[in-house]
Amino acid sequence: MSFSHLGLSDKVLAAVAATGYTTPTPIQEQAIPHVLARRDVLGIAQTGTGKTAAFVLPMLTMLEKGRARARMPRTLILEPTRELAAQVKESFDKYGVGQKLNVALLIGGVSFGDQDSKLTRGVDVLIATPGRLLDHTERGGLLLTGVELLVIDEADRMLDMGFIPDIERICKLVPFTRQTLFFTATMPPEIRRITETFLHNPEKVEVSRPATTATGVSQFQVSVGREPHEKRETLRRLLRDAKDLQNAIIFCNRKREVALLHKSLQKHGFSVGALHGDMDQSARTAALDQFRKGEIPLLVASDVAARGLDIPAVSHIYNFDVPHHADDYVHRIGRTARAGRTGTAISIVTPLDTKSIVAIEKLIGQTIPRAEGQSEARVSDDADQPREHRSREGSKEGSRGGRKPRREREPRHAKGGAKGAEKAGDKGVHHGNRKPPAPAARPASIGRAEPQRVAREAESEPADHSHLPAFLLRPVRARV
Repeated sequence: MSFSHLGLSDKVLAAVAATGYTTPTPIQEQAIPHVLARRDVLGIAQTGTGKTAAFVLPMLTMLEKGRARARMPRTLILEPTRELAAQVKESFDKYGVGQKLNVALLIGGVSFGDQDSKLTRGVDVLIATPGRLLDHTERGGLLLTGVELLVIDEADRMLDMGFIPDIERICKLVPFTRQTLFFTATMPPEIRRITETFLHNPEKVEVSRPATTATGVSQFQVSVGREPHEKRETLRRLLRDAKDLQNAIIFCNRKREVALLHKSLQKHGFSVGALHGDMDQSARTAALDQFRKGEIPLLVASDVAARGLDIPAVSHIYNFDVPHHADDYVHRIGRTARAGRTGTAISIVTPLDTKSIVAIEKLIGQTIPRAEGQSEARVSDDADQPREHRSREGSKEGSRGGRKPRREREPRHAKGGAKGAEKAGDKGVHHGNRKPPAPAARPASIGRAEPQRVAREAESEPADHSHLPAFLLRPVRARV
């Protein structure tokens, strides 16, 4: 079936033909006729299947008639992140060529004044994140009583980000008679409740089983130890050894980890950008544009990049952190193997991630195989290891001053004992009927000309450092 059989207008068909698309995807083929028939639609499809065009194209056809009024948008599209909202606006700009439609974007990080002036001129399509939309309504600068069509996109991501209460508030502000389009990749119980509450006899369009992964993705897992530096070493090895790696998104669970890993990869000579929710909007947009244009081949990101971003040529996905929620795994690896392509997804798994991996495998209905030669990830590459990591490893063997492991250390002296011993030095001064131990005798032949032998002896037989202050004997945790 071609787009011409779906009931779209001539202007929309011409715009679609200009982009080179000739055949609709399954979600587009099934959803567009129901949207044009003014029915509520519940669309369930895995990421990368063309859900955005499934509502953008019929909306453009429906909006050719009518005119927007000041501060009263005709249609409303809710997106969970700024990047997704901006991407939807790009779709309207691309497919709405030749149509005089006013499209406004309400997202955080942008001046309220600029957004308010656009609303004053009248908006046919309003694309917004829930928080900024409610800010405008509470200020009295936006009325939702004229909304004819409401689109809730990436609903399961809305749930993960805690936007469901905001969605419920917004649904009560729009007319009861509006048409509602609801798109999601998974159907947790809370999302099912929302659909039963705010959709009226919807047409269910399901083109794949919820929480299934794209068939073109080759999935692997690599086991490592508990130490953070082991994960970083493994990631660097995987990046260097990867075949056909054109670009890659590296996912972390926390914003702080994104910043740390970004800095670490830059330190080791990788061209990499970062993307997380605490960055200002201009920096987020710049990083995403650089990655799309190929100026930087690697992007370290939080789950803000896991949903809906249209970057069709991502060859590899790396889960530096295994996601806490199994659904997030499906969305993360969905950034690759889009539009019929193939891709590779590799998860770096620590012993603490066992339960998460089991939950993921249960959700997707398949076992994630271990990568060949993955045992090499446990071997430390000392030449590639940062200095602080080598120091920490050396301290465990006594190479840092020959200190004994914590469990083998002698009991600490009474208060003031260590300090008193330091002051007494070799004078044999008594403190509380206790004579501080004499320092270990040094062979006369050891000098500055033999540093290697000194190091070997220090490793083989730890020295007695009870004369040092107690605070110097505390274990040191190296920062990365």
